[in-house]
Amino acid sequence: MKKINYINIALLFLIGLSSQAQTKVWTLEECVRYALENNITIQNSELDVKNADIDKKDAFGRYLPSVNGSASHSWNIGLNQDVTTGVLRNQTTQYSSVGINAGVDIYKGLQNQNTYRRAKLSMIASQYQLLKIQEDVSLNVANAFLQILSFKEDLKVKKEQLSIDEKRLKRSEEMVKAGTIPRGDLFDLKATIATDKQNITVSENSLLISKLSLAQLLQLKEFVDFDVVDNTNINDENNILSQKPIDIYNKAKETRTELKLAQTNLEIAEKNVAIAKGAYQPTLSAFYGFNTRASYSDIITGSTPNLAHPTSQIGFVEGTNQAVLQNNYSPVLGGPLPIFDQFSNNKGQNFGLQLNVPIFNGFSVRNNVERNKVSLEKSKIDLEQKSLDLQRNVYTAFTDAKGSLNTYESATVALEARQQSYDYAKEKYDVGLMNSFDFTQAQTLLTNAQSDVIRTKYEYIFRVKILEFYFGIPIVPISKTN
Repeated sequence: MKKINYINIALLFLIGLSSQAQTKVWTLEECVRYALENNITIQNSELDVKNADIDKKDAFGRYLPSVNGSASHSWNIGLNQDVTTGVLRNQTTQYSSVGINAGVDIYKGLQNQNTYRRAKLSMIASQYQLLKIQEDVSLNVANAFLQILSFKEDLKVKKEQLSIDEKRLKRSEEMVKAGTIPRGDLFDLKATIATDKQNITVSENSLLISKLSLAQLLQLKEFVDFDVVDNTNINDENNILSQKPIDIYNKAKETRTELKLAQTNLEIAEKNVAIAKGAYQPTLSAFYGFNTRASYSDIITGSTPNLAHPTSQIGFVEGTNQAVLQNNYSPVLGGPLPIFDQFSNNKGQNFGLQLNVPIFNGFSVRNNVERNKVSLEKSKIDLEQKSLDLQRNVYTAFTDAKGSLNTYESATVALEARQQSYDYAKEKYDVGLMNSFDFTQAQTLLTNAQSDVIRTKYEYIFRVKILEFYFGIPIVPISKTN
């Protein structure tokens, strides 16, 4: 039974190694590229771009004439006038008609032209909006990625601390047996180990949550084994901090998407005002229509003398009072002509121009113009506000990056000092010149210093990435839709 258990354990271990070998480890660039292709928010914005393209095609269609065909077939049942005799009688008749109508705007106050130009601007605005979302997602991915690295390094520090404390416990047990240190030091050390394990559990949970957050940001369906590479490079490769804030701001004004989007929205507002003003002007349109019809009723094909009433009196001769008679004829009915012959015989056309001159419309046009002028002023204010926000954000990002670098450097210096203090305390503890409580305090200070270095390091990296974004340096190149 024991052999079987050992075999099962060995198989489970090999399976675990195999699954680990198959686990993909993601780089920052891979995460960003995957998010740009699969993030739901980006996909939704891409659909907005497609809608804007459809709107542009719709606006172009306003230049083209409208052509519509029509066809009908009807049955008239009941008391109807006989078209051949003019007599009302109960009958069933059928009629068919076909037609085609066309119309085109000749002049419409330049509304069609301005609508098409606005549609093109809306297309550009939707592309800028997509690009803005892609940039935001890239930064969010970078932040989540760096958080994972931070938690992984913090977890390593806590595990190393636990390993050190466990070794200390074994040595302390030997020293207690030898009478070198009191037994009470063991209790303090066991409490420290319990705290170490608790800290490891907290770090593991934080790491798991951070991985889950990034996996959801990437829209990964399978994220149980999701992991990232341990990249701890902190070098400022682009030397962004050597730039002056004003230079970064000037560069940002040329490259930042939010300013381009605000400028495009301003131009759209200007076109809306022009479209609204176009309603003041008269409109001229042309129209053309063609129609024809066919009937399935009998038609008069000739006439024959009325034998029952061969003549009828139509008057008198003046002076003699002699009756004036006329011959009576009865119509000869025949079947309807072939339908295509009827269509050819009954065709008709109409065409012309239509002029509409606005005179009074309840101030609706004027109010619409004023409303769009208000929107235009709001767009101007929004552009100015975006410029001010960009300036503030650039200077804030530069200050934060400088500050995070100084904090990281200070934390590194503090860590070196705490390491020296810890080494000195360890020497005293090993020879019995320091009790366990004081040594644990020195060890805790060292652990906190290590955590501070990790936290400030990744905070600095992220601040640099933000500053690079303002300078037009993305994490990965983002393709722009033309």
